[in-house]
Amino acid sequence: MAVVAEHAVTRGDVFLVSLNPAQGREIQKTRPCVIVSPDEMNTYLRTFIVAPMTTGDHPYPFRVPCRFRGRSGYVVLEQIRTVDRDRLVQRLGRLPQATLVRSLLILQEMFAP
Repeated sequence: MAVVAEHAVTRGDVFLVSLNPAQGREIQKTRPCVIVSPDEMNTYLRTFIVAPMTTGDHPYPFRVPCRFRGRSGYVVLEQIRTVDRDRLVQRLGRLPQATLVRSLLILQEMFAP
């Protein structure tokens, strides 16, 4: 599997990410994921916090509706995980700014005391 070269990875970028192996109800397969970790972390670490994207039709409170590359789906915020750079297969583009902002606000709500 091809691995993304050592180039800048920024918050809001969407990459095809290999999520296997997964266990239980974790999202699996190789699928688009949006980078949600802050750029300062992305610059200095080899790991990134990502939120998988799905075209499934299961709306939940922690899923943000989105449209990416002509397909409708969701950013699945209840399945965020940290992945190594080696799991990034291919850069697919950027999430629309409004969708990224909404996703970050929901993450803030999820982790606020």
